[in-house]
Amino acid sequence: MKNIVISEQQLKELIDLKNKKNLKEDKDGNYMSKQQLFLIATMAYKMWENLPDDEQLDDWMESKIAQCEQSISSVVKAYLYDEVDDAMKGMGGLNFDDIVIGK
Repeated sequence: MKNIVISEQQLKELIDLKNKKNLKEDKDGNYMSKQQLFLIATMAYKMWENLPDDEQLDDWMESKIAQCEQSISSVVKAYLYDEVDDAMKGMGGLNFDDIVIGK
């Protein structure tokens, strides 16, 4: 995946767009999920890009990042499991809890 670079103004516009209530759902009703995932990814990348390697964050910030990582990992693992459940049955029982994402 290529890097996504947006300006702070574009980020503000994305946040405003996310907060609008007059958006129509797509046929699956998941427009909010896609928007929220995009917003999470964009904001996380922006912070990662601006955070110096040697900077120490406050404990509460590190805790929130760790919680977010666990939450996203759980969702991705469940999504992947649902998508490939039938294909995996013949692979000897792959354990999705053993998958490490992003390390």
